[in-house]
Amino acid sequence: MSPTTPISSGYPQLPPGFRFGTSTAAYQIEGAAGEDGRGPSIWDTFSHEPGRIKDGSTGDVACDHYHRYAEDVGLMRELGVGDYRFSISWSRVLPDGRGKPNAKGLQFYDRLIDELLEHDVAPMVTLYHWDLPQALEDDGGWLNRDTVERFAEYAALVGARYADRVEHWVPVNEPNVVTFNGYALGQHAPGRTMMFDAFPVAHHLLLGHGRAAIELRRAGAQSVGCANNHSPMWPASDDPADVGITKLFDAIWNGLFAEAMLLGRYPVDIFPLLEDSIRDGDMVTIRQPVDFYGVNYYNPLRVAANTDPDDDNPFEFLELVGYDRTDFDWPVVPDALREWLIILRARYRAALPPIMITESGCSYGMGPDASGVVDDQPRIDYLDAHLRAVATAIGQGVDVRGYYTWSLMDNFEWAEGFTQRFGLVYVDYDTLERTPKKSFQWFAEMIRAQGHAATEATG
Repeated sequence: MSPTTPISSGYPQLPPGFRFGTSTAAYQIEGAAGEDGRGPSIWDTFSHEPGRIKDGSTGDVACDHYHRYAEDVGLMRELGVGDYRFSISWSRVLPDGRGKPNAKGLQFYDRLIDELLEHDVAPMVTLYHWDLPQALEDDGGWLNRDTVERFAEYAALVGARYADRVEHWVPVNEPNVVTFNGYALGQHAPGRTMMFDAFPVAHHLLLGHGRAAIELRRAGAQSVGCANNHSPMWPASDDPADVGITKLFDAIWNGLFAEAMLLGRYPVDIFPLLEDSIRDGDMVTIRQPVDFYGVNYYNPLRVAANTDPDDDNPFEFLELVGYDRTDFDWPVVPDALREWLIILRARYRAALPPIMITESGCSYGMGPDASGVVDDQPRIDYLDAHLRAVATAIGQGVDVRGYYTWSLMDNFEWAEGFTQRFGLVYVDYDTLERTPKKSFQWFAEMIRAQGHAATEATG
């Protein structure tokens, strides 16, 4: 090998200090749904309702991470990631969402955090990854402004307990998905179908983000960010109707949450849908300083004006042709991640803190072959291409500090149940045996290659 040829030339190259991690969510992996004092969440209720989940499964056991966390942290150590984003189950630490804490629930997260730190893995904790305590939903859920105060109390509790050991915090995961999939369209828990009447949920989630950020910092948290789901919006045609409706959906899906957090305002086109929910001081509370801006990216959306007179939804989402597709039937468009990172920088400039890719991943269902090998080459190709897209965006001046792949392991994929596999680790849901896939080995080698590159650069 020539001394001028990098050892890691076959891998994406990210800057020195770039963070590599994986992400999970409590309801998707923990299981132990009725153990050690945990109360029911809206996903416990929703998944047990017939017809809600594609394969009729629930998260009652999931990956049994609650009992196997040490094994899973060992896998992270083998993978070589320095960071792990996970969520705390609100109903595991506060079974009714309020009141007396559950000691056994708090102790579980003590053990998990300490195990991570012992293996040199820095925790990023998400407070709310969609599993609202059912008792709070019974009182109105995120339609009820009082839930914001309960969320702030919960943030203060876990902040006081863990802030000395948790490096990064995310108050709310994907508030747009919670609002629209959970309350507008009924595809996710709690299963409400309110359409445009769901906008107060968005405001209360954002207000909860701000109140939680305040409480976390009071407790000593050093880094508080977000994890917002974003998609570039591509009009289906140059027709003014398609262009206009695409801009409107961009304001709803992307702008509503980013502008509120970063600029303290709502996009003008959708402000009328939110103004009745806003009280004095709300926007200041929402616009808390964020130490990093988390982007959850999966694919762009092709939008058209819906011309069906019998459909109340003004948006029509069309297939993106010409791209490979995952087993979830999502298009694989790595350059759209670079595009979105450039758009974020252009829109928010000085208001935009450093970016973390807090989720990015793909579903491919291949399992172990006769030799026990899970050959998921499409996932390797996906990760390689998306990391290169991030590297290109960094080269174009976007300050991206890390990439957390979704997910560490196959898990309960919400309304899809166990039919979609996003993990670097294959989980046999009958035996709960974990098998690292070829993508796991590739990701580990890619991370090690970054170290080689840094050594060569300074050697």
